[in-house]
Amino acid sequence: MKRHLPNALTCLNLFCGCLALTNIFAGRLEVGAWLVAAAAVADFADGLVARALRVSSAIGKDLDSLADMVSFGVVPGAILFKLLQMGLPTAESGWEWGIMVQYGPYLGFVVSIFSALRLAKFNNDTRQTTSFIGLPTPACTLVVASLPLILAYDQFGLASFLLNPWLLLGLAGLLSGLLVAELPLFALKFKTLRWADNRQRFLFLLLTAGLLLALRAAAVPLVVLLYVLLSVPKAAAR
Repeated sequence: MKRHLPNALTCLNLFCGCLALTNIFAGRLEVGAWLVAAAAVADFADGLVARALRVSSAIGKDLDSLADMVSFGVVPGAILFKLLQMGLPTAESGWEWGIMVQYGPYLGFVVSIFSALRLAKFNNDTRQTTSFIGLPTPACTLVVASLPLILAYDQFGLASFLLNPWLLLGLAGLLSGLLVAELPLFALKFKTLRWADNRQRFLFLLLTAGLLLALRAAAVPLVVLLYVLLSVPKAAAR
């Protein structure tokens, strides 16, 4: 039974992604965002369990990528699609806005395309066994999924700012570029618990905990930015 446990967790990741999609397209973006968080937990757990039980397999690797494509590829594109629909004017304001209102929301799925490229690259890149090159798809998706949660609670009055269509399109472009960038990023894989061996990881986790306590959902984009910035010194050293 133990060799099937990681794949069961991967399937749970996929199921959460499917549920997230149905809620997003029904307009329940907040529920979809929480389901994305559940998918991320399942995605982290399947790898952890596979390593602990030493039951990794080629099928498990392929299944993980297929599940990730739904939960961390299609889902963020769907969230951006709905947010762009919400942010764009409902009434046409000139010919240019009319085109944008009609077709602009579909540009959110650019993130889905680059997520697919990222996953394909990861599966065929032998350099990414102990670290990442380019932003992992779960990190990208958590940034996008945090937006509906920030809007739902809006403790900082960010609604009009976050629903700006140009900001959303810029975010989609930035995340798409980071997904396939030749940027080395550390992985949260601990071989030992010694500070000297994991200084970067421990610092990231401590700062992440502080940001989440202070800012809640609004901390997520900052956490991902912190993740990238903490990886820069090691990337520069290469």
